Amino acid sequence: MVSTLQVAPSNAEQARAWDGREGAYWAEHADRFDRAIGPYDRHFLAAADVSATDHVLDIGCGTGEITRDVARRADSGRVLGVDLSAAMLRVARQRAADEGLHNADFVQADAQVHPFPAASFDVAVSRTGTMFFADPVAAFRNIGTALRPGGRLVQLVWQPPTGNEWLRSFARALSAGRPLPTPPPDAPGPFSLADPVRVRTVLGAAGFTDVQLEPHSEAMWFGQDAADAERFVLGLHGWMLDGLDDEGRRRAVDDLRATLTAHETDDGVLYASATWIIRATRP
Repeated sequence: MVSTLQVAPSNAEQARAWDGREGAYWAEHADRFDRAIGPYDRHFLAAADVSATDHVLDIGCGTGEITRDVARRADSGRVLGVDLSAAMLRVARQRAADEGLHNADFVQADAQVHPFPAASFDVAVSRTGTMFFADPVAAFRNIGTALRPGGRLVQLVWQPPTGNEWLRSFARALSAGRPLPTPPPDAPGPFSLADPVRVRTVLGAAGFTDVQLEPHSEAMWFGQDAADAERFVLGLHGWMLDGLDDEGRRRAVDDLRATLTAHETDDGVLYASATWIIRATRP
């Protein structure tokens, strides 16, 4: 629980969300989330380039799909997955045990302040898990201390909303014509590392060098059909309906259903998305 977790005070709100309802929803729908982001995995794992003897840190590991993928590659090394969510970590531990991956460990931790053993990892990876730090410079500096000199940091983060049709479409539908609040671009959230200039500034201030951003675009899967996707999306983004009256909620759900139906394909409900794979080095 959050009460026993060492959390930076600035990350307290994120800890409440991820170790609460939000994390529980991700844990319950682990396979869906993994399938949605899955088209990026081959690019991400190729960029991580984990070797058999590497010791790897997986930041914001969630239910542990990347941790397990990396553990299979680092079969003579070790992998540590950290996350704020106890519910997601329970899934991660069970799945690693089911696969007999004895070189994968999981710890509930706030990577911004967790006392990692110094200079003990060859590679730090994160698939969409580094965008929620309240103080990203402090967080990446802390992660950097856990890396050996010459160690690598490899992240997958979202590009700006203009390249992510899925979120723009869902927000447009569920807003029901209202202007939804837009957080500042440097606030914790899905797009806090979307700007390459900010990425280089943050990582440089944290002590990393050789920062490289590589763009990727893939179709994301949200369900077998519109009805299936509607249940999933409302569970994830239903908070956008807060404050609407009954008529407004009906309109918003109808608009969501319409966009999901328009994106049905033989392979399910698909939306365009765009990410950066970010690589950096600890000197």
